[in-house]
Amino acid sequence: MKPLAVLVAALALAAPASASERHPTLNELEGQVMCPTCHTTLDQSSSAIALRMKAFISARIAAGDTSTEIKRKLVAQFGTAVLAAPPRKGFDLLAWWLPFAGLALAGGLVSIGAWRWARGREPAAEPGAALEPELERRLDEELARFDL
Repeated sequence: MKPLAVLVAALALAAPASASERHPTLNELEGQVMCPTCHTTLDQSSSAIALRMKAFISARIAAGDTSTEIKRKLVAQFGTAVLAAPPRKGFDLLAWWLPFAGLALAGGLVSIGAWRWARGREPAAEPGAALEPELERRLDEELARFDL
């Protein structure tokens, strides 16, 4: 019974994403496509090319194209730089994993540095260990000043 419930939940969550793929809206795609002249997403751009791209997307939506088909046509015309997020395959996959690898490397270096710094310090004097005679004499003089 549990696997059936999990399957139903997965299908319920996947249905809106699938519907969005088959029947995209201009608002959805504007945030996923970049303007080639001002290098911002189409929803933030009002350049002439951005307006033409919006009109093209609207026409392709009216023609019944899916989100993937529209993006594929834009990439064919403008290159992969037109996508707000790089594709998750091939060499472009590096753009997705490199930040995480950098954070892991930085965390490792900070950890190693902290470990070496903590081990490199001189240990504190043991409780009850004798002080140097000069230091003990100066300490006694200072403490005597506070005795009433």
